[in-house]
Amino acid sequence: MGRIAGVTSAETRARLLRAAADVFAARGYDGTRVADIAAAAGVSNSALYAHFGSKAELLVASLRAHGGRVLADLLAADPERPVADLLLQAGQSLPRHRDDRSYLAVEALIAARRHEDVAGPMRAYTSGRAGWLAGLMLAGQAGGDLDPGLSPDALAHFCMLLAFGSSLLTADLHAVDEAEWSALLARVVSALAPASAGHQERPGHRERQGANGGTREKEPEVAHVRAQEPDGGAARGPADAQ
Repeated sequence: MGRIAGVTSAETRARLLRAAADVFAARGYDGTRVADIAAAAGVSNSALYAHFGSKAELLVASLRAHGGRVLADLLAADPERPVADLLLQAGQSLPRHRDDRSYLAVEALIAARRHEDVAGPMRAYTSGRAGWLAGLMLAGQAGGDLDPGLSPDALAHFCMLLAFGSSLLTADLHAVDEAEWSALLARVVSALAPASAGHQERPGHRERQGANGGTREKEPEVAHVRAQEPDGGAARGPADAQ
C-alpha cells in the first residue's frame, strides 16, 4: 500500500491530516503509532513520511488544520462585525457539546508537556495563534470596540486560556447553565469597552504624573505603535487561528 492511484499529493496530505486529527484525538499522542494514522488514511508509512518528517510534526499540523476555529470562522463570515460581539458569541459557544476531534488540542497540550519534540512546534503554534488574536484586539481598539488602554497581548492570552480551558473542563465533567454563562460573559465583555466619553483617553496616549501630583502632558503608549507595523495584525480577515 503506497500512494493511492488517481489521488494527488495535496489530497494525500489532506487525508493524512484528517486521519491524524481523528486518531490523535481518540488515542492521544503516546497511544498513537504512525502506522495507525497511515492505515486510517489508506496509505503506507513511507507515503506518510513523504509529507511529514515525524509524528510530532504531524500532530501539530493536524491541530493547525482541524483544531478549533470558532472565532476565525465567525470573523470570516462577517468581517465587519464588532470585535466585542465576536468575542461574546465565541465565548458563549465554549461550554456546548463538542465532537471527538475537539479533544485534539487537549492531547497536543499534554504531549507538549511530556515531549520536547512536540513542545517546540506547539510553542510556534500557540505563538502564531496569540499573534493573530492580538492583531484582532488591536483592530477592536482601533474600531472603538475595546479599551485602548488594555494590552492586546494580555487580551489574546485571556482568550486562549478560556478556549484551551474549555477543552479540558467539558460539560460531562461540569456543566454550566447557558443563560448564566452568557450573562457573565456579557458582563466581562462590557468591561473591556472603552471608558466613558468623559474619562476616555485619546488612543495611543496616557497621562503622566507630575512631580507635584498634577497631570502633565500625555505621552504615546509604545504598545499601540504595533498597530502601524507591517505585521502587526491589525487588518481583519480569516486566519488559521481561533
